[in-house]
Amino acid sequence: MTPAARLQAAIELLDAIIASARDGGPAADTLIARYFKERRYAGSGDRRAVSDHVYDAIRRAGERPDTGREAMIGLAMERPDLATLFDGSTHAPMPIEPGEVGASAGAVPAWLAPLRAAPVEQAALLGRAPVDLRVNRLKATPATVARQLPDAQPIAGLPDGLRLPEGFPVEQADPWKEGLVEVQDGGSQMIALACAAAPGLTVVDLCAGAGGKTLALAAAMAGQGTLIAADTIRARLARLSPRAERAGATFIETLLIDQGHEGRGLDSLHGKADVVLVDAPCSGTGTWRRNPEARWRLTQARLDRLVAEQARIMDFAAPLLAPGGALVYATCALTDREGRDQVDGFLARHDGWTADALDMPLGRAHGAGWLLTPGHDGTDGFFFARLRRSA
Repeated sequence: MTPAARLQAAIELLDAIIASARDGGPAADTLIARYFKERRYAGSGDRRAVSDHVYDAIRRAGERPDTGREAMIGLAMERPDLATLFDGSTHAPMPIEPGEVGASAGAVPAWLAPLRAAPVEQAALLGRAPVDLRVNRLKATPATVARQLPDAQPIAGLPDGLRLPEGFPVEQADPWKEGLVEVQDGGSQMIALACAAAPGLTVVDLCAGAGGKTLALAAAMAGQGTLIAADTIRARLARLSPRAERAGATFIETLLIDQGHEGRGLDSLHGKADVVLVDAPCSGTGTWRRNPEARWRLTQARLDRLVAEQARIMDFAAPLLAPGGALVYATCALTDREGRDQVDGFLARHDGWTADALDMPLGRAHGAGWLLTPGHDGTDGFFFARLRRSA
């Protein structure tokens, strides 16, 4: 593909990504993979160049553009090397017309900007993310893994954290194949540390999904105790079993519960859990480094629904705790409605609960909880709090 043809391909992909974001369709990486599967003539250099154009345009535009051409013209306004490729030649984009306007630059949609937690460094939200690993203590130590991955660097404050450069093909490496490591952002590892899971405890991961944090809890428990991964979506839980097998965490139990009727499925656990992790569904504003087009999907109405759902989950999670037990609430979101205010609301609704004072090696206190941000900590953005049921 010529440079101009690569640019036109990026515009076509952006059209598909914009429509998918508007209509709730597949994510950008899925659409890009599908596009190139149908175009076998594109080489690895073509795929890399087109993908870079696409993501550069996405990262630049805080508001969802109307068209891929608008998004790319906006980028070309800052990149003369791209502007010259709008020349109308074969497979190239048509020339930019006088007065044709590109997408405006911005990190955060205008409606969302006032809702950000005050300490968030806006400029860092869209940088490219490294590959973070968690060493699986059930099978290895950081020292043994570091010898096999010489490019990996320790992550300050995380005893089992290693960091590789962006794009490192870790799933081709032996430590991953052998279950010695899991790909897990440093912020997620910090949340697992805040749970203070230990051998012999009863721990429930209530929104387990595919089980990334469940596996971190399993390692902290040294394979001893009761660890239950619960979710309402069967396909997500199904992805945990092979991961647990590879990690040597076969003591994990899974529990499929009915959405809207979760309480019935959790009755047997009432008053028995030492730790319940609620990694709640959220806006994902802390993960824009990895999913920048997520900004184009989020709306005020969707945020309202998420906030209501987070409160509902916390309310049916609370009865699971034994006296003295800890409810750890976490989101990969950087809006106060989903973090600080959510915890304040829970404490106002529930007597007999207090927030633990946290002192973690990364991040900073925020309200009754703890805040991690890409600019301050080099991790994805998270808010979490540890809420204690009175004895």
